Amino acid sequence: MKTLLASIAIAALTCSQALAGAGAPVPEKPEGGDPSGRPGAILDAAQCDEAWSNAAEGADHLTAEQAAPVVANFDMVDANSDGRVTKDEFDEGCKKGVVQQHASKPGESEGGQTPEAPEQK
Repeated sequence: MKTLLASIAIAALTCSQALAGAGAPVPEKPEGGDPSGRPGAILDAAQCDEAWSNAAEGADHLTAEQAAPVVANFDMVDANSDGRVTKDEFDEGCKKGVVQQHASKPGESEGGQTPEAPEQK
């Protein structure tokens, strides 16, 4: 009897998983760029310099927070793992394709992005 009840319980759990469905569809294009940090477009020297100027705003290095809008994978760019990115490291990141020229903006990806100033409810 116990075996029968255990078998029925296992069957019920297995069926509920199978009937749950596949979930939400995968979008055709990632929102806000590739989230995995995989390489994208390679920036030339002028594009890389522009991206550095916009992100660094006169500083000699970038923190992870400052780099986030333009660097897809901070750890790949921070070659010496000191928690900051120098101009030389940034230039190498441009050559690897893990730096984008402009920060992503909510309107560029056809929705799905967090607003720049979300409303508190």
